Amino acid sequence: MASIIKETDIDAPAEAVWDAVADFGAVHRRFAPGFVTDVQLVPGARMVTFGDGSVVKELFLGADAARRRLAYCVQSERLTHHSASFQVVEAGAGRCRLIWTADVLPDEMATYIGGRMDEGLKVAQQTLGRIPA
Repeated sequence: MASIIKETDIDAPAEAVWDAVADFGAVHRRFAPGFVTDVQLVPGARMVTFGDGSVVKELFLGADAARRRLAYCVQSERLTHHSASFQVVEAGAGRCRLIWTADVLPDEMATYIGGRMDEGLKVAQQTLGRIPA
């Protein structure tokens, strides 16, 4: 199984970034607008439409507010396994670090998934960095 870990620093307080990350139904508005264009909540999951038109079902696995961690998984014909999490960590002086981890099978999908994560984090860094301190 391929494990992909992406991290970025955000110029915003951890609590404010966590609030956006934890808002499971608002990825397209609060986390990565444009990269994600729409989210429709369905029982236990969300249907995510990306800027390229692809649609993916993401199941909510859980959130730990004390650790600022949200976990989900993707159901797709192209993946036999996908589980992921976001974690927001204090970095001092009104800054934080956003860590996005994904485990995927088949391994050959790691390059594609990792590239998508890079795209999403770039947008998230810009979007979340505008949150006032």
